Amino acid sequence: MTDLAHPAYEIRRPVTAFASVVLCENPGMMELEGTNTWVLQAPGRTDCVVVDPGPRAHRKHLKRVAETGDVALVLITHRHADHTDAIKRFHKMTGAPVRARTEAHCRDGAILTDREVIEVAGLRITVLLTPGHTADSTSFLVEHLAKGDPANTAATEPTRVIGRAMVTGDTILGSGTTVLDPSDGTLRDYLNSLNRLIVEGEGCALLPGHGPDHPDLIPVARFYKTHREERLDQIRAALADLGLTPAQAKPMKVVRKVYRDVDKKLWPAARMSVKAQLTYLREA
Repeated sequence: MTDLAHPAYEIRRPVTAFASVVLCENPGMMELEGTNTWVLQAPGRTDCVVVDPGPRAHRKHLKRVAETGDVALVLITHRHADHTDAIKRFHKMTGAPVRARTEAHCRDGAILTDREVIEVAGLRITVLLTPGHTADSTSFLVEHLAKGDPANTAATEPTRVIGRAMVTGDTILGSGTTVLDPSDGTLRDYLNSLNRLIVEGEGCALLPGHGPDHPDLIPVARFYKTHREERLDQIRAALADLGLTPAQAKPMKVVRKVYRDVDKKLWPAARMSVKAQLTYLREA
């Protein structure tokens, strides 16, 4: 391990014994410091898994990621361009199959299915569908296993999990909160996905799509859930003050009231989440 800390651009930074990150230098309002490309690889292995190669235009980033090892598989967390635009170029660079929740983002690989288990690069990766941020949002439960001595045929020692992490894409970030894309993301799905990550994430480090990693997923997931519930209460109160139903309210009018203390540069992103929240309240 090294003393590198987030953000460290275009450097492979170890996070756990089996996961490291290469941070793309594409900072922005939605990308925070940039997009995290995760490299998953058990100690002693030369093959690796890459999650979210990133944006196409950042050739230095793609080259650095491609150099991290023999890329056996590429996995995609969701459809947004800062995670997927480089798929075609990276596939050409490495020849590795690309698997995602939608066929449009797959290359020489099948569509991911819920609870599918992939064994690669000395790791066990379980696919968890976690929609809400987008309809295709997917998380990956990564487990580093210790097996009994293969030379001892009488060994009865079971396989042990010696390290766990959850790659969450944009479902849970390393800082701030996630914007719900109202074009296909829903708050109902998102709350269900947070509950799922809390249930599935015992002992997991958090490996997010943006922002710094965290040693423990569950407290962050619980914070996200509490935050969403508090925002819903604030929106209910705002609607009562405005004398409007969720069906009558315009998202930006609610943003001006609920997010009045937030930098106005963030209001367009807040509008997206408020739109999803109003839909949730209409359907409640």
